[in-house]
Amino acid sequence: MEIEFKTSIEKDKYLELLELFDLEENIYKQTNYYFDTDDLVLSNNKTVLRIRKKGGRYKVTLKRQSDVGAFENHVFITEEQALDMIENGFNSKTFFEDIDYDVKFRASLDNYRASAPYLEGVLFLDRCEYHDIVDFEVEYEYFDFNEGEKIFKALLKEHNIDYVKTKRKSEKALSTK
Repeated sequence: MEIEFKTSIEKDKYLELLELFDLEENIYKQTNYYFDTDDLVLSNNKTVLRIRKKGGRYKVTLKRQSDVGAFENHVFITEEQALDMIENGFNSKTFFEDIDYDVKFRASLDNYRASAPYLEGVLFLDRCEYHDIVDFEVEYEYFDFNEGEKIFKALLKEHNIDYVKTKRKSEKALSTK
């Protein structure tokens, strides 16, 4: 179960937080390749199917949204498998026994991410690039919804950040395609 809180931020606030948390030299790139059916059955059911490339490693992830977080399942794959799946699509049941859809590559998003431990959770600062759009987010992952929400709201208040409801990365990439 992944429990996360996030908001969109402006570029200047992103740069300010990078400096404040001393993360300017700790940014890494991860690319998300999103898959769905022709009629977007997965997206319409709050389900994300993606391949993530990070540091030369690939994993396919099934992520299902709930009211308090997302259930995630991961399978590591080879670069050859990933490239073939991006090119030709695949059947979801190959990796996840409980879903059976023929899916194809729909969109990608490059995320330049910095992270740091923060009050028993993890703070992420993201610069996302997709379809000639660049946006910025601050995200906080914590193991308990109620406590995590309190910590996140306090972080926003402390740094004069207005909460702005933001779409999930998959929604942004798929909706602007």
